[in-house]
Amino acid sequence: MSSALEEEPGELLELPEATSLRLLAGVPFGRVVFSRDALPAIRPVNHVVDRGSIVIRAHLGAAVLSSVGMVVAYEADSIDPVTRQGWSVIVVGVAKRVDDPDEVARLDEVLKPWVRGTMDHVIRIVPEMVTGYELVVDGPTAGG
Repeated sequence: MSSALEEEPGELLELPEATSLRLLAGVPFGRVVFSRDALPAIRPVNHVVDRGSIVIRAHLGAAVLSSVGMVVAYEADSIDPVTRQGWSVIVVGVAKRVDDPDEVARLDEVLKPWVRGTMDHVIRIVPEMVTGYELVVDGPTAGG
């Protein structure tokens, strides 16, 4: 029996934006990438896709709050190391604080914090660029 590492390399296929956002909506967490003190910073966070944008929560002292009003990236993926198949989606957009009390209350129902503490800041990343790729061995699976 041969391992996946001994098999032929797969192919990287670009995914349409709608498929990319659908895949992103199907996983509960990803990584937000932002600038902190002029250096790149990455934090794992849980998210929901809401009305075509990515929504995350943060606590008052969270470094990611410094990115509000700035361009950030958000990445999530699902890749099986055995089959070497899966996908990755990257969204680039401006991080905006959600301040409307009704919208915050609505999002509170669908986005529960995964870590202890008061996560009372809601951040919406409005996509300006969505890039998705599928890694396949024998043909499209996630996007196809």
